Amino acid sequence: MGVAALWLPILVSAVAVFVVSSIIHMGPFWHRSDYPRYANEDRVLDALRTLGLPVGEYMMPRPASSTEMRSDSFKEKLKRGPAVLITVFPPWTGSMAGNLAQWFIYCLVVNLLAGYVAGAALPAGTATATAICRFVGTVAFIGYTVALWQMAIWYRRSVGITLKSTLDGLVYSAVACGVFMWLWPQ
Repeated sequence: MGVAALWLPILVSAVAVFVVSSIIHMGPFWHRSDYPRYANEDRVLDALRTLGLPVGEYMMPRPASSTEMRSDSFKEKLKRGPAVLITVFPPWTGSMAGNLAQWFIYCLVVNLLAGYVAGAALPAGTATATAICRFVGTVAFIGYTVALWQMAIWYRRSVGITLKSTLDGLVYSAVACGVFMWLWPQ
């Protein structure tokens, strides 16, 4: 079945996942404690402002070369700590509008891919609810969660946050399954 025949479940599932994710992230659920406030926040922010860090991502300490990485002075920096991975944002109004638009587009792309795979795997008239959910759910789960784990592995992102986000992905893929089963063309 072509992806054009699945435009309605793709669009509705993207909207449904967007709404569910908004409720999860804006409500008093499990993400409230993901990024606790640092006690000396004002001092740290004041110190960072004086450095004029441009917007971007930084890892410190970071060697300039593989030779420096093996040097005693660099090894001492690592021992002294701290090791830091920091993302510097531009000054911000607190509005999430731009992020929300990007998130909706991402939901649309993930559910489009899930619909494409399910439509390609299930010939017209042969799809059962189980088969639809197997393909849509698997692709959606991969799209919403798998890349999160490399951040936990390589960049030491909190395993707790990663587990919570994986649970979010499981919820999103279940929502996508439900919508696709409901709106699958007969």
